[in-house]
Amino acid sequence: PIREQKLVKANGSGFMAAILPSGMRAISTEISPETGAGGFILPNDRVDVILSRRDKNLDQQMGGRDIVTTEILLSNVRVLAIDQAPKEKDGNNSLVGKTVTLELKPEQAETLARARQSGTLALALRSIADVNEKTDETRDNAPKRGESIRVVRFGIPSSQTTQK
Repeated sequence: PIREQKLVKANGSGFMAAILPSGMRAISTEISPETGAGGFILPNDRVDVILSRRDKNLDQQMGGRDIVTTEILLSNVRVLAIDQAPKEKDGNNSLVGKTVTLELKPEQAETLARARQSGTLALALRSIADVNEKTDETRDNAPKRGESIRVVRFGIPSSQTTQK
């Protein structure tokens, strides 16, 4: 059925605002072929957002080399658009773009905005069979600033305080 809240008025909000479910936010982030599954992510696909960051290692036993950490930040997120295309173009099976627009809850949008400033984001395309799988919407399992974690390097345990 045609409902008034789904109609886009000439002097009103745009198409994206009209298709966005109530309570959800559309937020965009930069992608490249390397961070966007080689261009195979299309609108309405589901993705996981992965954050990788490089932290300075102050442990002299490791020679001060940087530590790279990676975590799944958001799971099972709907892709609204690639660049400004909210649907596939001419039936193409791939769409290489510079931005992706994701459908997120407000707290997830905050998490994504914060993560953009702290590292590199990548999108992992989810199988169509996994779309209905129940997952944590926001995974923030990483230790918080000031918490201690146990690290074992070359068989030698040590404790480190996080700086997240």
